[in-house]
Amino acid sequence: MGRILWLLGVGIVLFLVRIVLFKTGLIHMVKKWRRTMTDLFHVYQHYKVPEFNGNGQENHLYRKVTTYLNSLSSLEDSDYTNLFTGKKPNEIVLRLDRNQVVGDEFLGARVCWINGEDGEEDGARSFVLKIRKADKRRILGPYLQHIHTVSDELEQRNNTELKLFINVVQGKKNGRWRSIPFNHPCTFDNIAMETDLKNKVKSDLESFLKGRQYYNRLGRVWKRSYLLYGPSGTGKSSFVAAMANFLDYDVYDIDLSKVTDDSDLKMLLLQTRAKSLIVIEDLDRFVSAKSTAVSVSGILNFADSIITSCAADERIMVFTMTGKEHIDPAMIRPGRVDVHIHFPLCDFTAFKTLANNYLGLKEHKLFPQVEGIFQSGASLSPAEIGELMIANRSSPTRALKHVISALQTDGDRRGNAGRRSFLESGSRRSISEDACSEMSGSLCGGGGGGSSPAVKEFRKLYGLLRIKSGRKSESYDVARDIRDG
Repeated sequence: MGRILWLLGVGIVLFLVRIVLFKTGLIHMVKKWRRTMTDLFHVYQHYKVPEFNGNGQENHLYRKVTTYLNSLSSLEDSDYTNLFTGKKPNEIVLRLDRNQVVGDEFLGARVCWINGEDGEEDGARSFVLKIRKADKRRILGPYLQHIHTVSDELEQRNNTELKLFINVVQGKKNGRWRSIPFNHPCTFDNIAMETDLKNKVKSDLESFLKGRQYYNRLGRVWKRSYLLYGPSGTGKSSFVAAMANFLDYDVYDIDLSKVTDDSDLKMLLLQTRAKSLIVIEDLDRFVSAKSTAVSVSGILNFADSIITSCAADERIMVFTMTGKEHIDPAMIRPGRVDVHIHFPLCDFTAFKTLANNYLGLKEHKLFPQVEGIFQSGASLSPAEIGELMIANRSSPTRALKHVISALQTDGDRRGNAGRRSFLESGSRRSISEDACSEMSGSLCGGGGGGSSPAVKEFRKLYGLLRIKSGRKSESYDVARDIRDG
């Protein structure tokens, strides 16, 4: 009887000890003490994985380690872990916080990763791998290869989400770029643009995607550059989004007002990733106002320099502006800018696309009246017409009446100004066409004459596309301006 009572008492004591250990922080203290004592009997080697290489470029291993560590179940054992919403509804994902430790096991050996920060000024991020020297020769190489394999699989699985990167002011922590999910719904299917032009742009982009060997054979960096120019609200930003969705590329939007100097602009380029669109919007405004610390030569070197050749492989560069009249031709010459696309004010063809997208209308009794107003020279930007349709989407007829009213008031002034702009640029366009015809009669889509192999290579490289709108009085080069200077 006494033995039974003794065993019962021991059981109660053990139960109480278990409660004290697991219901308080004592068990954590015991584990930490045990790890400390174990460390006293082992010699460790430390390996640092910084976010950037010595030349300022992204260290791809850092990204792979980040992806790998965030997939470990042991992340839950970290003292401090961040919680974020996932892609799926009600999904919660864990992310390792700064200066936290996460453990991992590989081939029977235990390693630790420390998520650190190098200093207070630059705030550069890094991971530190802590591994026993006795295990180093046996597992280090296979373990790093394991990280590569797992992270590549995870990135392929999660590569459906595009990102929009924006540059921040120098001195901020965690590098110069911040990213948010890029969920812009604009595609080439729903953008208001002539079908022929869309098909030519898509064909040009598809050729770029398949062009690695072609560019390497020419000794050129595998990049493509676009100039999008036209009045505000004509769809340039939407076109960039459509390009990103078509290519499945991330977008880097450079704000020149947050760039400190020319070297800083180069550093931003070095820190971009492959398979991305690098965008500088309203370039003419920055150049004319000189409102940034970046010089014209800095922008020229950004578009075409040794740094660009080393850091712009497999990238699309996009520059937007309202007009080319006040821009130095050297900034947009072939080699720096390959494809020029003009975004004019809305015409009747674009209007019908907008009516179909915004109102679900393919035909309407008011369409002939709208067409007549466009033919008289009146016009508005696609954004202005789109806003009228959105505001009156519950009644398509009312929406069309508002569009007609706007075209009859502001549209006539806008349309005539646009027509004068076309006429003023006609002499320059004629010179460009003459220069083009001297190289080849068919280079710009004209008739007669064959093309030499060299000209064909030139055409394929620079994508000399030419489209004319259906309006006889307002023809324009859509995708290429060749200058003779």
